[in-house]
Amino acid sequence: MNLRPDPTFHATPRLAMEAPAETLAFTLMLSPDGTQPDGLAVIDVDPTSKSYGQIVHQVIMPNKGDEFHHFGWNACSSALSPLTGHAFLERRYLIIPGIRSSRIYVIDVKEPLKAKIHKIIEPEEVFAKTGYSRPHTIHCGPEGIYVSTLGGGGPDGTDGPPGIFIMDCETFEILGRYEMDRGKQEKHYDFWWNLPRDYMVSSEWGLPPQFENGLVPEDLLSNKYGHSIHFWNLRERRNVQTIDLGENHQMALEIRPAHDPAKDYGFCGVVVDTTNLQGAIFTWWRKPDGTFDAKKTITIDPQPASADDLPDLLKGFEAVPPLVTDIDLSLDDRFLYVSCWGTGEMHQYDVSDPMNPKLAGKVEIGGIVKKTPHPNGKPFGYGPQMVEISRDGKRVYWTNSLYSTWDDQFYPGDRGAAMVMAHAGENGGLELAEDFWVEFPEGYRTHQIRLEGGDCSTDSFCYPSV
Repeated sequence: MNLRPDPTFHATPRLAMEAPAETLAFTLMLSPDGTQPDGLAVIDVDPTSKSYGQIVHQVIMPNKGDEFHHFGWNACSSALSPLTGHAFLERRYLIIPGIRSSRIYVIDVKEPLKAKIHKIIEPEEVFAKTGYSRPHTIHCGPEGIYVSTLGGGGPDGTDGPPGIFIMDCETFEILGRYEMDRGKQEKHYDFWWNLPRDYMVSSEWGLPPQFENGLVPEDLLSNKYGHSIHFWNLRERRNVQTIDLGENHQMALEIRPAHDPAKDYGFCGVVVDTTNLQGAIFTWWRKPDGTFDAKKTITIDPQPASADDLPDLLKGFEAVPPLVTDIDLSLDDRFLYVSCWGTGEMHQYDVSDPMNPKLAGKVEIGGIVKKTPHPNGKPFGYGPQMVEISRDGKRVYWTNSLYSTWDDQFYPGDRGAAMVMAHAGENGGLELAEDFWVEFPEGYRTHQIRLEGGDCSTDSFCYPSV
């Protein structure tokens, strides 16, 4: 417990942008076949350091088969909310769930180069206290740690819908389910909120039988994956509205509201449109009467390809879909980054006008067909996936693995782990940094990144910027 709020907590996005640049990043390492334990890599991202771009510490877990996917901080800028009693917490612990094992690790990173396991929450406790399974996304909220799940109860996770549960941010005890009234919500994926306006937005992927053993083509072509976003009264824990984006807009995944809480809009990425293989971004907003609406504002076309160059899953289409698997929004709410995992592209859109985004920059790296190498000449396996933006918006980091079984379907054969960085221009434009390339231990893949002191995908702010 601090005597003053953690200096990495910021009341407004503008103050966060003015904070010192990150010098370390934390990246998940997963063993796709479960023959090794998963781990956490601490990476030097200080360009003045002799170990720049290298792993400087690892925490290897004691169990196998966890399949690390997403993770997050125990506390962040939302602790400064007037509604919280936790303003004096430290941003000290990383909460890492195993999406396949339903086990949760709490890692103490107060001394990053000596990071260590603080606590392990076994799956039996998750099941007993929540009825949920397959924990996925971590967000630090004003009164605790929110954990989204992809599975309900039962062996295959289909005994009841998945949802969100809350953990105590000091003891890490599981407190219980979030939802009081879930309305139409039956599937789950991501979630985020606007704290002062007291609402939350959540999205949908699929139930465990639809993703654990890979994409189910029959379910995709019959539009059985998630295609709705849900709006909640945050404090009442009540679903107040559901918007169906259209059943052809399969897998509505990442939710990214504007960071400035005075702005009443945000974005949702859709993996694929089954009518034309496009990827899409929807902008959602709140209307004067308090209800919400959503509109498709970005489409990304598939690219023609020979069946001989495609994995079995795509041969019949003779095209590569973009496969929008992640999005991230800069802290000034100006640039939206879109990972096109299938075509091997990272797009940068100017979303100053959120209803009329403009493509501002793009880099090509990896891809199912193009297989574009990194500027240093090394092959980049898979495509751009989990993306994190520095607080000042000048550096954009990403990794390359989606989910082990999906990797193997779309990119057969082991393609290796990778983490890269691109420089972002002040007025748009992206350029891959030739001198930043992280080597990972053999047999691992990489997924999400978290930056020292917080990043654009973790903090929720309590006051508007001026």
